[in-house]
Amino acid sequence: MEERMLFTLMVFSSVVVLAETIAQKPAIKIYSLHVDCKVTSRFAHTVITSKIVNQANESREATFEVELPKTAFITNFSMSIDGKVYPGIIKEKASAQKEYDTAVSHGQSAGLVKITGRKLEQFHVSVSIAAASKVTFELMYEELLKRQLGKFELLIKVRPKQLVKHFQIDVHIFEPQGIRFLETGSTFMTNELTEALTKVQNETKAHILFKPTVDQQKINPELDETLLNGDFVVRYDVKRGAAAGDIQIVNGYFVHYFAPHEMPVFPKNVIFVIDRSGSMAGRKIEQTRDALLKILQDLRLEDHFSFITFNRKVVEWKSSLLQATAENVASAAGFVQTLSASGGTDINRALLTAVSVLDKAERLPERSVSMIILLTDGQPTSGESNVEVIQENIQKAVNGKYTLFCLGFGFDVSYRFLEKMALSNGGIARRIYENADAALQLQGFYQEVATPILMKIEMQYPENAIEGLTKNNFKLFFEGSEIIVSGKISNELDLLPVEIKAQSHMSDLTLKEEANVKEKEQVFQNQSYIFGNFIERLWAYLTIQQLLEKSISAQEEDQKTLEAQALELSLQYSFVTPLTSMVVTKPTGQEQAELANKPTEADNEKPSSFPVGASVKKLRSRYFGMTSEDDIDAYRLRSGPPPGRWRSEPKSVSNKKLSSVVDRLRDKTRARPLANEYPQLLLQLPKQNEIICLNTDGKAHPSVHLLSDPEQGLAVTGKLGDRINHFVQFDINYVNPPVQIRVSTDEIVLTHNNESTRLLWTESGTSTIQGLRVSVEKERSVTASLSDTVTVKISFVKFPDDFLGLYFLNTDRFSDKVSGVLGQFYSKAQFENNSNVNQRADGRLLSVSGAVHKVTRQYKKDYRLESTSEPVPCWSVDVTA
Repeated sequence: MEERMLFTLMVFSSVVVLAETIAQKPAIKIYSLHVDCKVTSRFAHTVITSKIVNQANESREATFEVELPKTAFITNFSMSIDGKVYPGIIKEKASAQKEYDTAVSHGQSAGLVKITGRKLEQFHVSVSIAAASKVTFELMYEELLKRQLGKFELLIKVRPKQLVKHFQIDVHIFEPQGIRFLETGSTFMTNELTEALTKVQNETKAHILFKPTVDQQKINPELDETLLNGDFVVRYDVKRGAAAGDIQIVNGYFVHYFAPHEMPVFPKNVIFVIDRSGSMAGRKIEQTRDALLKILQDLRLEDHFSFITFNRKVVEWKSSLLQATAENVASAAGFVQTLSASGGTDINRALLTAVSVLDKAERLPERSVSMIILLTDGQPTSGESNVEVIQENIQKAVNGKYTLFCLGFGFDVSYRFLEKMALSNGGIARRIYENADAALQLQGFYQEVATPILMKIEMQYPENAIEGLTKNNFKLFFEGSEIIVSGKISNELDLLPVEIKAQSHMSDLTLKEEANVKEKEQVFQNQSYIFGNFIERLWAYLTIQQLLEKSISAQEEDQKTLEAQALELSLQYSFVTPLTSMVVTKPTGQEQAELANKPTEADNEKPSSFPVGASVKKLRSRYFGMTSEDDIDAYRLRSGPPPGRWRSEPKSVSNKKLSSVVDRLRDKTRARPLANEYPQLLLQLPKQNEIICLNTDGKAHPSVHLLSDPEQGLAVTGKLGDRINHFVQFDINYVNPPVQIRVSTDEIVLTHNNESTRLLWTESGTSTIQGLRVSVEKERSVTASLSDTVTVKISFVKFPDDFLGLYFLNTDRFSDKVSGVLGQFYSKAQFENNSNVNQRADGRLLSVSGAVHKVTRQYKKDYRLESTSEPVPCWSVDVTA
């Protein structure tokens, strides 16, 4: 019999996190774990080596998971099992997928890499290990560290969840410019662990070593539990010498770092364009208000600013920009505190209004920087809804005069749309994650762009002597960041001249510098821990990143050319990029190959909550059988998207009709009494687009048989609370693999072969047992998914009292043998079409397993959505447990 164990290694920005979900005495034992990170002039090369042994007398399966930064490119992965090496092979993405589909019977790859957070993506691979066998996993990745707010940061999350005999983290830093400051910190450090940390530093080099013994790792000498659970952080910055920056040269390639400091800041003319549509209601609009109030305090006296808010209407706070005097900032703070959310989303008119305000602005500082910061969480649903037309309108209006930054709040927004619009207008896009720190994310972004000190920067090099020059013209430079240009020196040069032209707040600048090629190359000689061709690889990394970014806003033909160039470099330098895949091979007898692809931020989002272009008639049928346009918009505006994958329809709904729907909705919902309670159970009837709210009399039973399907090998029971008429515990039982999942309001416990794994609601986590994947989203939900099986999802609701809400995805996979209080509705429920009850009224007849129930139209809160969501219409029925 096989047992799957899970250990995880998470890394971001040279950041490493290790974790293993284990029983008390793990059969899969990590006996050596080494993270070796070499940072050479910002370019980080990380090698993670994990060695494990199967201590059991039977084969066991291990899942190796690594979280690495989104900005990193994997360069190599291999498994060595009993001395035999199974390498990863990087190929063109389409070719690798075709090869994989041919080799694997089910013809699809779930992908070994996926985005897991705002900075992370996850790599994972499983392999079966024979009794007493050893396996070594080795992963390599590279990235160029980005300077933000005056520092570089390496965050190392450490969480092995077992004692590791040989545990070691090495961070080597070599910065020829000189290390200005270097600091380390930790959330788990004790006096004993401090003794395991050493830091050696001179003018240009630093070595940080963390190597705790097994005894130092222990919480208590009597217990085999580890202290290593938290963050280990390294922060540093480099010294700045010559005004024109620093040039470094290795093997014919150069890199030029330019980061001026202590220069006067340009006055800003900034317009905040804030979405206040219905989907921003609740926590989003509260966090937006909090962030804007803090941002107002950061405005400088010489800045000018204004606000434009929008739903289906566009509202200007003032008709012109105001100087950031104490009086005007106080007035703006009062306005911000009144922001509320309702209605549709007219992004096009809001941005055009912002451009118009800047165009008409008078008495602004002569040398100043004008920018528009857009914050939205949804698709354009009012006014112009064609995203291509909107992009074209905004680019034409801006015409290079201003910079547009686009912030997408959450996952209902089209990141591709925002990213293309921002890049086409000199700015960047950023996703704001719907976490407790969303306000801090907004403030952090503003701080990055709050201090422009140069504009129109041109980095000039001798044209006949440089090949493959990366981007060398920049619209703006912000204090605390860094400009990086790289290229190949094509001729035998003794001196490499550079000239920088830029505009500062006070004057036009021209900076000149000459680099002695031989002297610069000598700097990197005899550096034993520095990989020799790092500048060439840095050049390739930077070139690929810029080609991919440029292709986002390019026309179709140009896009193909840019992607072809990026693909060629990706293959030449063995980078896993969005255009390539790594084929991971396995031992004979196991699944022969898996694919590691590189996801993008645009891949990491939900489909549109309001299918742009769908007719009202089509929307009515899709939104769970709602009988009027008002019901459709009420659901969308209050509650976000229903579950499932959605696609846009080819034609757009008329703007006039949509506005009319929203107006009628507003009038109708003012008068409609809305219930505040949640149902005990909730489901959507298969193929009928109707929501059913179930209530049982299960109080009299210690356990309610909710669902069982012998063909799916799945059974679910539930327990109602003693003090609350809702479920507080669910038991999910699988036949293959034989796993029980007990979900309570306190914890989630997985039991397999008499061994248990405990997951907590207070932190996100994942455990996989023989293909059954159980994922916890912190204080939100737990999901159990297994190939070709119905997905079980349980929401954790904290209001009014803690309880659990059960629902299922992929319900078309249920067999006709599904049964139980809830299960019977998936195969044996049908509305009586010939009844005397008007189907559009508040009562209907529903036939379930031969019994006829009278169901009533009610409004209940949907526990599948945010707890702040308002009630939705459903058909309520009482059933006997």
